[in-house]
Amino acid sequence: MPLATPAPFGGPGPYTRPVPAAVIDLRSVGVRLGDTPILRDLDLRVEAGEAVGLIGANGSGKTTLLRLLATLLAPTDGEGAVLGASLSSPERFAVRPRIGLIGHTPGLYPQLTLEENLAFVARIAGIPGEAVGEVLDRVGLGLARHRRAAACSHGMQRRGEFARVMLTRPDLLLLDEAHAGLDSQAADLVAHLVEGVRRRGGAAVVVSHEPGRIAPLVGRFVELQAGAVADPGTAAS
Repeated sequence: MPLATPAPFGGPGPYTRPVPAAVIDLRSVGVRLGDTPILRDLDLRVEAGEAVGLIGANGSGKTTLLRLLATLLAPTDGEGAVLGASLSSPERFAVRPRIGLIGHTPGLYPQLTLEENLAFVARIAGIPGEAVGEVLDRVGLGLARHRRAAACSHGMQRRGEFARVMLTRPDLLLLDEAHAGLDSQAADLVAHLVEGVRRRGGAAVVVSHEPGRIAPLVGRFVELQAGAVADPGTAAS
């Protein structure tokens, strides 16, 4: 399936507000599930305009950290803020629309078509409906817009989520193994999304088991070990 060369897409998003100097600011943050600590005494600061690679072994807490940053979890210890909103207070819900998360499980309604999925997001965000077709064309899904998400391959579903991020233009982009299952053409979209959020003055956190693959996209790597930051600033090369 051909991939259109993405045009510049760096304007403000529908939910955009002034981005604070620290898009992410975590201080001694911990997350426990029951009696089990998942994240512990974690410090992390990510500045506006920065892209950070998040690495670590399986079980080190990378996905839990992304869920915390996406405001889907609240810290059980310490203090944290995302886009200026405390993660321990209801104000975190106000910034959630400004966060774009692409995780392991596709965030698409399986019984809706690709076009219907994006049209639903556009209606909620107050985005003109014609933008839906535009972003589907950009990610190479224009001819598949009427296919139900459940009938799409993993790679097509990934492209559908990339289209959603292009549509909403978040101030914080969180990618969990975004290259998984992608061909080389679609993989170029990951770089486009990361560059887009940085150009808008936001920030990106990119999780990968392949540091060499994301090194051109990020300024530094943060390594997690057993739920704590082992290295907060290894420069990407």
